[in-house]
Amino acid sequence: MSQQTRRSFLKTSVAAAAAGTMPYWFTSSQPAAFGYASAGERPVVGCIGTGSRWGSVGPAAFNFADCAAVCDVDSNHAGAAKERVAGIQNKAGRDRQIDIYEDYRKVLDRKDIDIVTIVTPDHWHSKIAIEAMQAGKDIYCEKPLTLTINEGKQIIKVLEETRRVFQVGTQQRTDFDRRFLNAIAMVRDGRIGQVQTVTCNIGGSTDSGPIPVTDVPSGLNWEMWLGQCPVVDFRFKEGGRWGNTRCHYEFRWWYEYSGGKMTDWGAHHVDIAQWAIEQNGPDQGVVSVEPAMHKHPVPFKDGMPQHDDRYNAAIEFDVKCIFANGVEMHIVSSSADGNGILFEGTKGRFHVGRGRTKGGPFEHLKDNPLPDNAIAKVYGGKEPTSHMQNFMDCVKSRETPISDVWTHHRAMTTCHLANIAIRLDKALEWDPKSQQITNDPGLNSWQAREQRKGYEINV
Repeated sequence: MSQQTRRSFLKTSVAAAAAGTMPYWFTSSQPAAFGYASAGERPVVGCIGTGSRWGSVGPAAFNFADCAAVCDVDSNHAGAAKERVAGIQNKAGRDRQIDIYEDYRKVLDRKDIDIVTIVTPDHWHSKIAIEAMQAGKDIYCEKPLTLTINEGKQIIKVLEETRRVFQVGTQQRTDFDRRFLNAIAMVRDGRIGQVQTVTCNIGGSTDSGPIPVTDVPSGLNWEMWLGQCPVVDFRFKEGGRWGNTRCHYEFRWWYEYSGGKMTDWGAHHVDIAQWAIEQNGPDQGVVSVEPAMHKHPVPFKDGMPQHDDRYNAAIEFDVKCIFANGVEMHIVSSSADGNGILFEGTKGRFHVGRGRTKGGPFEHLKDNPLPDNAIAKVYGGKEPTSHMQNFMDCVKSRETPISDVWTHHRAMTTCHLANIAIRLDKALEWDPKSQQITNDPGLNSWQAREQRKGYEINV
């Protein structure tokens, strides 16, 4: 890697880790205190993965817990994270040693650590989460939780065996001015009649063009970063906010490590949509998935990208999904209403997105407010809190957090099936009870993928 390229890569990655800058996310304020009687009763957290998203997740956790360790396969990220943690905790008068690790298993071996935050690339989520549960830790893991449908089944199996508290980082379930909770409450209150169609505009991935092979940047354990995925050359070129690369934030645009926007933003909007139409529960979910339109930046053969030197996740798509209750959902990369969710029913329609809503039902809320307990009913009978506080409250009470693994798995199954459908250019029929593809059973092999020796998930 050239000196200029190396400087650019390190500058953006370390700055993101240290400052907590997010290219598409948010920075939310969190409450300053928690319900522990003394500092000694505060849980202890270990942070696994300290890149850009950790810049929001970590500090949110430190309002409720003390950090004892940070872990990252990029020592630049880990070092910046330790510095940030020390500053936060010292300012609060909670001075304690913060250890740095490259191998997450050393965090899991620590008996003094109660909780782990997992803010790694997607292809590492499931293995670390499963081993953390087996080690007796409670978990806050960023979305999307899984790389494959089978990983979701594995996580649920271990969660039911260990009974740990597990929050998925789908913050739309709690934050953003309660807009999405309001949307669900309006659907449940019959404000648009019977829901017929839902459109989830989640945006598309991007086309990088060819990315050259370069040297691995200093401080990055590239072999371990790859984990379960095949060993390949490191690639980087200047471009965009973060540079074009296989690594760090840009992993999202490679099917090897993620699912493009289908899982990146689908984990938010599809989740909310299925929650609203009550299709996230046992034996509920999608029954058919049809790729109406899709465009990838590289050619595909038998579902596999034919170039390895550029991003390969879909840049345009429209996938039609039919659910067990008859509701039709379209997952699209663009729409006239913009990013967000459009609900259409027998009596009206409305659109909800981050920071904006439109449509008669929302406009009439001032004159025709929802029942006093409508939001609390959606939120499991409680008043909503921040996402991290909900998790920490549940760590204390041992209740199920608002973004639980079971419902997240159902929403992610829809997203994973949508990706399988557009990669193969084939309509799929799905049985949500058996969790199997039924129109072509041989395609059930796509529910999993081969894992590199030494990085297998063992359940």
